[in-house]
Amino acid sequence: MLESNLEEVKKRLARAAAKRNASPGEINLVAVTKDVSREAIMEAWKLGLRDFGENRVQEAIPKIKSLPPDIRWHFIGHLQSNKVKYVLPSFQLIHSLDRGKLARALQKEGEKQDKVVHCLLQVNVGMERSKSGFHPDEVEDALIEAARYKSLKVLGLMAIAPFLPEPEELRPYFRRLFQIYKNITVPGVQMKYLSMGMSSDFEVAVEEGANVVRLGSALFGERSEK
Repeated sequence: MLESNLEEVKKRLARAAAKRNASPGEINLVAVTKDVSREAIMEAWKLGLRDFGENRVQEAIPKIKSLPPDIRWHFIGHLQSNKVKYVLPSFQLIHSLDRGKLARALQKEGEKQDKVVHCLLQVNVGMERSKSGFHPDEVEDALIEAARYKSLKVLGLMAIAPFLPEPEELRPYFRRLFQIYKNITVPGVQMKYLSMGMSSDFEVAVEEGANVVRLGSALFGERSEK
């Protein structure tokens, strides 16, 4: 099932990329492995996937230690400040820098561990009370602050779109985030990644400029909530 799902995802990504005159190689596919077994991750690895995303620290660390070292791990969930010290050694990119307090915690722990922390600024593009992230109007100020931290490097933006029945309804939100992304001119900040789009809406996200998509059920099938 995984092999056929991956082939179908690749076809859909290629079609979506073509609509904006991009090549499929420009789109980074992050396989979301929340509640996915080590065996399924290994199968995905054997099929050539190298970027995997987790959002629970306690679940992720044991997996990471037992899986191939060439996997690039993405932390995509809400990150508590007291868990930062556990995340930094294992993850190459944190997608969820969603508040100033977390930026300061990442900077402090990065100094302790003598490493530069790569992350994406999470934007609450739908301005929903139920979601974390910076308000769109706060993005520039947040990036200016983050640029002052020597152990923190913001490489782009991330958003979780509102939940709406039809993917097409999300197009304005993705379009707005892309406009913010491409117009960033903060010294010392390089916009490299725009992470938006999940299994239910990734084609619209790619059409509107995403170069990172986070896919779980589209690859591994639906999973029961724990």
